[in-house]
Amino acid sequence: MTTPPGKPDLKVSPLAKPFPALPAVDGVAIGVGRAGFYKHQRMDLLIMRFAEGTTAAGVFTRHAVGSAPVDWCRAALAATGGRARALVVNAGCANAFTGAAGAGAVNAVMEAVSSELGCATEDVLMASTGVIGVVLPYGRILNVLQDVLIAVKEDAWAAAAAAMMTTDTFAKGAVEEAVLGGRVVKIVGVCKGSGMIAPDMATMLAFLATDAALAPEVLQTLLAAGVKDTMNAVTVDGDRSTNDTCLLFATGRAGNPRVTEADDPDLADFRRALGAVLLNLAQLLVRDGEGASKFVKVMVTGAQSPASARKIARTICESPLVKTAIAGEDANWGRIVMAVGRADEPVDRERLSIRFGDLWAAKDGRPAGDYSEAAMSAYMKRAELEIAVDVGVGAGEAVMWTCDLTHGYIAINGDYRS
Repeated sequence: MTTPPGKPDLKVSPLAKPFPALPAVDGVAIGVGRAGFYKHQRMDLLIMRFAEGTTAAGVFTRHAVGSAPVDWCRAALAATGGRARALVVNAGCANAFTGAAGAGAVNAVMEAVSSELGCATEDVLMASTGVIGVVLPYGRILNVLQDVLIAVKEDAWAAAAAAMMTTDTFAKGAVEEAVLGGRVVKIVGVCKGSGMIAPDMATMLAFLATDAALAPEVLQTLLAAGVKDTMNAVTVDGDRSTNDTCLLFATGRAGNPRVTEADDPDLADFRRALGAVLLNLAQLLVRDGEGASKFVKVMVTGAQSPASARKIARTICESPLVKTAIAGEDANWGRIVMAVGRADEPVDRERLSIRFGDLWAAKDGRPAGDYSEAAMSAYMKRAELEIAVDVGVGAGEAVMWTCDLTHGYIAINGDYRS
């Protein structure tokens, strides 16, 4: 595992996964550079160039104070009907809550990139991450723009993932293949995120590319459905970002007949593969949660509806008392009971059951008859945990993933801007 390109003193998460070997996607070229948004030496600029005819789809933050890049992407995708020739990503400055000056900075970058590529400005998308309330010093991007575009490579996914990291401690990527129209197609994705993750839309920043030929409206339907039980089912700290962006690009170079209907039965394997990439990336975000030492899967069953189950699961996942108990390796299942009850969803107290892994803590509204504190304590020492809760009122169920809350989270965020 390599040293993260962010602050030099960040230690790689103990839950980290090695960066996978990601193949080139025909029609995608990747370049990275150092624009200088950080005081220390590191790459902080990513540009992805797409072949003509590439379609695009996106899901974005629901934060009430969205960033200038998010505003641009929404408008550009609507204006083009889902078309893209390039993506610009910078780390170190979120360009959020920056008003007209922030929008102007995005426009300046889009105009420069589109001029270099000979395309419309709306064919270029942008995403930013970093400190809120600072206008993007876009001149730094323009200074290195040509150098980055000249140095693009088809397989530079690892460099792309590293260039957009902030408090991340490891680069994140995933790949799957699917059969579509008799052709094998690729789906490759990278993402960044470590804190301020409770998106309820997508994730911090995630970018996926496929060589499949898909109409933009099909791409949008697939992505919107795909994030529901993946990117929307993870939380680190309960805070939603102003900049959350997930974009999916389809170059159409695989040679499959272009899919124009989202309900086309031939999409089944592609839908599976897309979901697998999205879930892999989402779980990597949790594994890199700021200060995290535990990766936790929370399963809720017996709820009134799937939405009710999701709300209960999220309440458990985001409870500071639950998360700190997990950090302390304390199977304090009373804190689970607390979180379930305060979710304000229907619960049958006399049927409530709680399980840690294979060990029952409570059954049917009372402590389990075979409860063993020693066994529970031993289980809680694991790096990866499962907590299952049945609330006993219906058939609704949901799964979410989270991490613990340690002193490391405070240290990272207390020192974020220094």
